[in-house]
Amino acid sequence: MRTELLCALLLLAAAPASAAPPKAGALVPGRSLGGVRLGETAPKVRAALGDSYGVCRGCAVTTWYFTYRPFDRHGLAVEVVGGRVSGVYTIWEPNGWHTPRGLQLGASEADLQTLTGPLVPIVCSGYDARIRDEGDVRTVYYVLRGRLWGFGLLPAHANPCR
Repeated sequence: MRTELLCALLLLAAAPASAAPPKAGALVPGRSLGGVRLGETAPKVRAALGDSYGVCRGCAVTTWYFTYRPFDRHGLAVEVVGGRVSGVYTIWEPNGWHTPRGLQLGASEADLQTLTGPLVPIVCSGYDARIRDEGDVRTVYYVLRGRLWGFGLLPAHANPCR
């Protein structure tokens, strides 16, 4: 994903990130990703994931990178606006991330369709997003070269392209 690559490169210029997102994080569609919920306060996120994170210097909104090791590209990005989570998504297909129904990152598009039901396709630059809005939350499944690359939660109707 072009945007993720750019953000990963920006991460190298950010403060080292040593806080660890969950080893096998879960997407609960419409609810949480890696235990983080939309609208949650910034202090609550830091209490759950730690105070050591990279900050994207070129992102449109404040974006924190919680990675597994300093300068690692795999992990969780948390967007914060007004002191609250406004978006959360995986970065660089972290291993072991899944949904309660058993959908794993790396799954085929056919498995994605089988385990999620109908999704709306959105074309982004260099990758695709498959979305479903439920109430105030948009669940995003990022697809790259026919495989599930990442998960995301955003406000309903938000642009999923990052």
